[in-house]
Amino acid sequence: MAGQRGLRDLRRALTPRGRLVITGGETDGRWLGGTDRQLRAHLLSPFTGQHLGTFISSEHADGLRDLTVLIDAGALTPVVDRVFPLAETAAAIRHLLDGHTTGKVALALPAE
Repeated sequence: MAGQRGLRDLRRALTPRGRLVITGGETDGRWLGGTDRQLRAHLLSPFTGQHLGTFISSEHADGLRDLTVLIDAGALTPVVDRVFPLAETAAAIRHLLDGHTTGKVALALPAE
């Protein structure tokens, strides 16, 4: 998720019979925006020993409420790599693009 790697790089990380699952539109594809890498993976998959596919999810309000209950109870803790002030949005994006994050990068909104 949130990957910036091309399909070729991802395939190199797999074993010869490995499986790649691309989630979401994660790249700025040349022709098709965020779906470019997903479509190329599906087209290439039948011609390689590797299984290249995608996973598309939809949000369910009940599941999001369940997650909220777990977070509020302290049973689930989101991993936040770093929080940037809103004024440092460009620095936050550079931090993401550097590829060294563990968890999410968040922006803090100024208090009203």
